[in-house]
Amino acid sequence: MRILLFYPNLYGMNTLPPAMGLFTAILRQRGHEVELFDTTIYENLSAVDADKQKSENLNARPFDDTLLKQHARTTNAVEDFKGVITRFSPHVIAMSCTEDMYPLGVDLLKTLGANRPPVIVGGVFPTFAPELAVQLSGGTIDYVLCGEGEETLPDLCERLGKSADVSSINGLYAIIAGKEIKNPLPRPVNVGSLPLPDFSLFDESRFYRPMQGKLRRMIPVQTIRGCPYTCGYCNSPSQIEIYKSENSRFFRSQKIELVRLEIEHAVKAYQADSIYFWADTFLAWNAREFDEFCEMYADYKLPFWIQTRPETVTEYKFKKLADIGLLRVAFGVEHGNEEFRQRLLGRKVKNDVMISQLDLVNSLGIPISVNNIIGFPTETRELAFDTIELNRHFKSDGVNAYSYTPFHGTPLRKLSEELGYVNKGELARCISQPTMISMPHFTKEEIEGVRRCFVLYVKMPKERWPEIRKAEALTPKGDQIFRKLKDECLEKYMHYGDYVKEDDIEKVEFAK
Repeated sequence: MRILLFYPNLYGMNTLPPAMGLFTAILRQRGHEVELFDTTIYENLSAVDADKQKSENLNARPFDDTLLKQHARTTNAVEDFKGVITRFSPHVIAMSCTEDMYPLGVDLLKTLGANRPPVIVGGVFPTFAPELAVQLSGGTIDYVLCGEGEETLPDLCERLGKSADVSSINGLYAIIAGKEIKNPLPRPVNVGSLPLPDFSLFDESRFYRPMQGKLRRMIPVQTIRGCPYTCGYCNSPSQIEIYKSENSRFFRSQKIELVRLEIEHAVKAYQADSIYFWADTFLAWNAREFDEFCEMYADYKLPFWIQTRPETVTEYKFKKLADIGLLRVAFGVEHGNEEFRQRLLGRKVKNDVMISQLDLVNSLGIPISVNNIIGFPTETRELAFDTIELNRHFKSDGVNAYSYTPFHGTPLRKLSEELGYVNKGELARCISQPTMISMPHFTKEEIEGVRRCFVLYVKMPKERWPEIRKAEALTPKGDQIFRKLKDECLEKYMHYGDYVKEDDIEKVEFAK
C-alpha cells in the first residue's frame, strides 16, 4: 500500500517527532510505500516562528536561523499538499497531531474534497476525545486510533487495503454504516520490540534545533515512555488510569543496549552532533538503569539535552551526567506557591528543595532552563507572582512562561470545564499563544500581560517593577515599553551560562 503520513505543525517547532520516525520504519518494514507531508517547514503557514518567538520573548538565547531560512518552504502549503496527493496517490492518509495542531490538519484535509483517500488520525487528543475529533473534522476523518498506534496503524491500513472488516481493531473509534464503534485500547507497546526510527523523509532543516544560542544537529533518542508522576496539567494521570484498568503499565523504560543502538543509528544515519533524550522525566530510571546508561554513554560523550524534575537531582547523578556530556537540562517548576502547587497540580516538592537542587546543578557548571505556567484555573495575579518570586532564586540560562493550556485528557481540563472557565468541546491552543481560559478574577489580558513580562520581572531589579507593570498593557504604549525593557534586559540582566576552563575544571560563569 501507499501510505501518506501527515504531520501538521507550526513553523519553527523544529524538534523531530519520534512517532513519525517509528511509523515510517514500521510501515516500510511491512513492505508499504511511505511518503510524508510535514507542515513545519512552511514559513508562511503560521503567523509566528515558534523557536524565534521564544528568543524574542527572552525565553531562550538568540540564535542565527540562516540555515533554517535557507530550507524554509515559501510555496503554498495547500497546493503542495494537493500535489503530493496527485503524485503519490496514497491509499491511506495517516495524520498524527496534537490537539492544538488539529485544526491546521483538518483545514488542509478539507482542501482535498470528497475524492480523498480514507483518513486515519491518532495522538493524545483523539485518544481522550475521539468523538470530538470526528465531530470537529467536518467529515474529513474516517477512523480514529486511540492509544499507541505502532501495532494498530499497520493493521488498520492492511485491512483497508484488502477491504476487510476493521471493526475488531483495538483502539478503533469510527462511525461505520451508521454504527458507532468504540473499542478498548490496545495494550501498551513493547518498546523493546520497535525498529530504529526512520527520519529519512524529513526535510534537511528538521534535523537542526536551536540550543544555547546555536543550531545543533540534534536527534531524539527514546529512553523512557510514559511518566510515573501525576501532575494535574498533564495527561499522564489519565494514561496511567486507563492502562491500569486494562491491567497494563503505561510507564516503560528502554533497555540500555537498545538506547545504545539508537544512538549509533542517530550518529551514522543522520550525522547527529548532539542527542535529545525524549522522556518526560529522564531521571525516572532506577539506580541500576542510570549507572548502566552512564557507563554506556561514556563511549560517546556527545552533548545531550534532557528534561527532569528538581526533586530527582542528586550530586552523584549530575556529576556523572556532566562527565559524559550533559549540555543542558530543563526543569519543570510550573508554579511557585507550595500550597497551590500541591493542591491543584499534585506537585509535593518544597520551594527550598527546588532552590537547593537547582543551585547544585549550577555549581557543577551545567546550564539550566526552567519551565513555568501562568493562568491555571483558580489562579490569581498574586499567586502568579509567587512563581516569579521563586524563579528569582534560580540562576537559569532560560526561563519559559507558558499560558496554561487545558488539553483534553488532563485533570485540570475537567476542572476548567466544571468551573465554566473553558467551554466543553473547545480545542486547546498552542502553549506559546495567549490563554483561552476565561476567569473573572484574572482576565485573559492580565494573564497574557504577566506572561510576556515574566522574564523581565524575574531578571530585572525589583525597583523596576512599576515600569514593568506598564509593559503588561496590551496596547501600543505597553508594547513600546515592553520592547524597550526587553532590549535592556537582554543587554544587562540575561545571565547566560557558558563553560570556561579553569584549572581543568569546567564551571559556569554568570554575567554580573
